[in-house]
Amino acid sequence: MRVGTSRVPEARDAHRAPGSRYGDLAELGIDPDELPDGLVIADEHARVICFNAAAERITAVRAADALGQRLDKALPLEDLEGRRWWQLTDPYGGLTIRVRQPERNLLLPGGREVLVSARYVRTRPTGPIRRVVVTLRDTEARRRTERSHAELIATVAHELRSPLTSVKGFTATLLAKWERFTDDQKRLMLETVDADADRVTRLIAELLDISRIDSGRLEVRRQPVDIGAAVGRHIQAYVAAGQPADRFLLRIEQPLPTLWADPDKIDQVLSNLLENAVRHGEGTVTIDITPSVSPREGEDTGTSVTVSDEGPGIPEESMNRVFTRFWRGSKRGGTGLGLYIVKGIVEAHGGTITVGRARGGGAEFRFTLPVGAPAYLA
Repeated sequence: MRVGTSRVPEARDAHRAPGSRYGDLAELGIDPDELPDGLVIADEHARVICFNAAAERITAVRAADALGQRLDKALPLEDLEGRRWWQLTDPYGGLTIRVRQPERNLLLPGGREVLVSARYVRTRPTGPIRRVVVTLRDTEARRRTERSHAELIATVAHELRSPLTSVKGFTATLLAKWERFTDDQKRLMLETVDADADRVTRLIAELLDISRIDSGRLEVRRQPVDIGAAVGRHIQAYVAAGQPADRFLLRIEQPLPTLWADPDKIDQVLSNLLENAVRHGEGTVTIDITPSVSPREGEDTGTSVTVSDEGPGIPEESMNRVFTRFWRGSKRGGTGLGLYIVKGIVEAHGGTITVGRARGGGAEFRFTLPVGAPAYLA
């Protein structure tokens, strides 16, 4: 703890103060410098008696300079309207029923934002202040979250604008000039509207998936899944759409354990990985399905699916960003949300997913799922 020798007992007393929710840090063997958030404690005279390492880092004030200073001098905080926070809140002279200040954004000298909350420790209920305990947090993590949300909103707005403009344009034209178009022209415009409506539906489904993944509410409805047959159906769909049949190589190592998973969500994973290989890769797309060690503790067996291509692959410096939101690689197109959702679905099943370089030089995605059998089958 960054305190002078004469200050140590006072700081320890602050941790033992009646009504304190921090507990006795000394008894727990926790040094305030080990705390991830800034901790500043002032005594009954508003003098700083504790200023930990995180507080030094966040405020750029040395503990040696802060200790013994008045709290308002050591932490000259202002609100976003430029008002001095300590004068505004007046912890030592304000209402005696107050016990805390909720977390809020405040400004340090120089305009740097920090998240500040305070706890008032009193000798007795409604009694005089014995300690003021202040916690400080950097706003960078919150800013990253806000930027991520802003990027998501911008991406969604951009992706929705194009199909909705098309739908609006074609339907308005058809309604205004229906008799002027031939049946073939009408069919073409209606097919375009239908395809654009599908794009909007897919985007909304992706947004719902992201919301469930981020909140931990993605539901998995397990039932037996024939993973080989599922991959086969996707390959047949690509061949029917014009891809040459010899572009796909499916290899299944038998015997496979019975896989219990959500068939719709596994289809979603396979669809994203195969589309990624077909659209961004080159050469043969190889799908290997093999039994493997379960990624979940307590289970012996699992199933691995590896999708690889012979294209240029993913640059080494981008490997750690593949499963993040909005990653699109070198080629534009799509929302950049597919692989983020894939990872969320695989992990919701208790599985793992990795990306690497295939033997042929292309990209290789491998996900492993536990068999997930219900307890009554164990």
